[in-house]
Amino acid sequence: MKQSCLYIWATKVIAVFTRNRISNAAAAGGSGRVRAGVGPANSGSVPRGSRDVPVPAQRDSGSVPLDPGPASVPGRLSALSMSQNTCCQIWADTQKELDAMLQREREEFQEPQEDPEEVMKMLATAYVQYLAILRKLDEAHAPLIHQQKRAAVRQALDGVMGRILEIKGEMVALEKCECHSMAAVLKELQRVPEDIEIPIPKYFIQENLGILQYREKYLHEILLNAGLIEQEVVTAMTLEEAIRVIQVAERARQGRARAAFMRRIFLEEKRQSRTQEQQTKSPDEAATCIQKVWRGHRQRKETERLREEEMIFLGMSLPPELEVMISLQKTNVLEGEFQERANYSFTHELRAAEGPHIKETFQEEITQCFLECRHVTGRFPDYPLEKAGGSKAIIVEKHPEEIVEELAAKKAQAEAQKNEKDKKKKEAKEPASEKKPEVEKPVVDEGWKMAPSNFLLMLEEGSSQYQVFWENRDNKADFLQDHDPELIRAGERGEVEEEIRVQVDEVMQEKLLRVKEAVDGETGPGQVKAVKEKVSKAAVKKKVSELEKDLTPGRSIDSLYQQLAEERLLIQVKNVNLSDYMGYYDCLGTLLRETGAQPMPSIPEVRQLVALYGILPLGSQTVHENAPLVKSLLLAGPAGVGKKMLVHAICTEAGANLFSLTPSNTVNYSGKEGLIMLLHMILKVGKELQPSVVWIGDTERIYSKGATKGEDEVNFKRLARLLPQFLRTLKPKDRVLLVGTTRRPFDANVGPFCKVYQKIILISKPDYLTRFALWKHYILQGGGTLTKLLNLNCLAHMSDGYTQGHIVEVVHTVLTELRLLQMARKPLRTVEFVTSLARHDPVYNEEEAAFQAWYGKTPLGKAWLAEHHARLAAPGGNKQGTHPSLPEPRLTAPVAARD
Repeated sequence: MKQSCLYIWATKVIAVFTRNRISNAAAAGGSGRVRAGVGPANSGSVPRGSRDVPVPAQRDSGSVPLDPGPASVPGRLSALSMSQNTCCQIWADTQKELDAMLQREREEFQEPQEDPEEVMKMLATAYVQYLAILRKLDEAHAPLIHQQKRAAVRQALDGVMGRILEIKGEMVALEKCECHSMAAVLKELQRVPEDIEIPIPKYFIQENLGILQYREKYLHEILLNAGLIEQEVVTAMTLEEAIRVIQVAERARQGRARAAFMRRIFLEEKRQSRTQEQQTKSPDEAATCIQKVWRGHRQRKETERLREEEMIFLGMSLPPELEVMISLQKTNVLEGEFQERANYSFTHELRAAEGPHIKETFQEEITQCFLECRHVTGRFPDYPLEKAGGSKAIIVEKHPEEIVEELAAKKAQAEAQKNEKDKKKKEAKEPASEKKPEVEKPVVDEGWKMAPSNFLLMLEEGSSQYQVFWENRDNKADFLQDHDPELIRAGERGEVEEEIRVQVDEVMQEKLLRVKEAVDGETGPGQVKAVKEKVSKAAVKKKVSELEKDLTPGRSIDSLYQQLAEERLLIQVKNVNLSDYMGYYDCLGTLLRETGAQPMPSIPEVRQLVALYGILPLGSQTVHENAPLVKSLLLAGPAGVGKKMLVHAICTEAGANLFSLTPSNTVNYSGKEGLIMLLHMILKVGKELQPSVVWIGDTERIYSKGATKGEDEVNFKRLARLLPQFLRTLKPKDRVLLVGTTRRPFDANVGPFCKVYQKIILISKPDYLTRFALWKHYILQGGGTLTKLLNLNCLAHMSDGYTQGHIVEVVHTVLTELRLLQMARKPLRTVEFVTSLARHDPVYNEEEAAFQAWYGKTPLGKAWLAEHHARLAAPGGNKQGTHPSLPEPRLTAPVAARD
């Protein structure tokens, strides 16, 4: 008895340990990455068809192989089931944290706050916690297979992204700057600076990977046929190399043939010796030998059967009946990729089963509303237009007495407005001497209050849906991760009701006309016609922008796409991720910010701003339509700080097309009409194939102060008047972003320049820690070896004032092919890089001061300066953030910056 209990206890322990191990391995399965490229690289750019695709990581020798035969499919599916359970558990834990955040927002954010520091701390805490929730939701969403679960997690994911953007907007409006001091909040929450990095959801690329790869391949073919790029040259093998390869292969074949011949001779001799020994055996010995072979075979079969039963009992293998069900599945994408299933639809079933009842219910409700309105007003109402919702505007769940009260309230309001107008007319007729001086009403400051949110309702609906459908659901029973028919019916029931409502509206409108003619004596829908005439007149009066007109009605999107690509207006995107823009947090900048210096974003903060204003809205349609709309973005900084790299990173992470506007590629569109046609084509293609990014390099040339040189520059400057019209054409549903880059923003007129670009990100030169990491990364990437003779600390100090582009160029100059061959006997030395670095000009302090002075003239910089001076002028101003021993921030350039 004790032995059996001990065996059962040990079996349970082994089962729990095995489940945890498989679950952890499956959860970490999406960490590996593989390239799935289409077409060769050219011109230094990598086609976006080679974007990163999540795939399962390599396992150890004792785990399940990546491409096993049919015998190992049950093991893979068992691990997959464990992975789905892990994702559901992460989702459940994250949903609890999200519910707690929503409860906290209802309690704290709805009440007015008077202390700005307390408000900022509250917003920063919510910002950091929402980022943690977003990271966990993305972790749960990426490997999920169940389509309805993915939709539920996706709703929460989009809601959290939108809420983060709203909180960021409140923080910017409160502090009048784009970067904030988060050290105190991170310390209180026990977080590290990496926790406030913006996680980019994987579904931006994962769910559109096939389309993006096809589009990139199509663009590559267009550029190749147009001769804009060259086919990768395949180097042919010389005759001597070919002969050597054939000789090596032939000698290896002869060696294998001789080894096989010698093995046959050895086996023949061994068989002859055994035959001679067996001839001397008796019949009893022969029978014993046969029994040994048979019993061994039978015992092996029995052991294999017992082992399979034990594996099924431990949950590490599947029963035979489940294996048959799995073999009938049509699609089964394992380990990290969602499973594509057939689009199950119950529309016809709902239309046949519930359609007559829905139609009868609609007719009864509309008839009852008509009768109640006639009882209250004395006549039948006019049927609402389809634009106003049709019968939706009639069917209201209100008592007739409530309708009477609403009508009386509207009538009283109209009379009050009329009396107020008459009073104003009488006051205007009275002489000015008789007017009494008005007493100013005291202004009551209610304090800060959170603005209304477009995403809280979405998050609350998702939370209630999770509690109803998914919280108590048994995920272990749903091994196949199949669809839920009831959820599909609930979603399609609304579509069926809308179809039937349109049919009922047509029937009831004709019935209402006949009843009016018979009862009230009315002969036609007069009011409806009047409303239609008013709407049509208003539509005629509305002025249509030149860019909104279809200037290319007879052309397809493919032809416009090809024309833009051939004219270099549509360019290939380099495969650069936002995380490749290396940089670390500047602790000294945080200390200076706390003392009252003007806040300048560090490299991690630049990554965050680019992700918030560029990548997240472009990647999600829901976020773009409901979040604070950002139509344009400006990246300003010295040459070589990575502005172009960030533009390509936005397109890579969001899966966007990249349109490039420069003076050279706008030559074919001279004059105002030509530029209007150019912007129209970009808008038409960009909206159809959204998301899209329109990039203007050296955008300060459009708004330059001095006289223009050359016809191309004159034509390029005409964009200054068309860009505001271009931005007005963009609606919240259009995921198109205008991105400008500039290295001399102080050469442009600040007023019109800042009106076009809604968000401005100032990028500064790298600090010491970032330079150290850049030297180490690019030397190792270029094939170099780090030794004691190469002092990276010295290189980081010597390169103070130089940009990332200078460091990359120096490493490429030093690490030539010949130098890499000499590295074994001649290690790299510090002086080699310092000598090459001395040939470049750094970013001088005068140029950096010019950038800061220009940023102080932008709208956000002016607001920060005004608040800073008001804080200094207030009693005890030094205690509110400015150190008494530090001078006031200098925002004017002492001398002109270098070219």
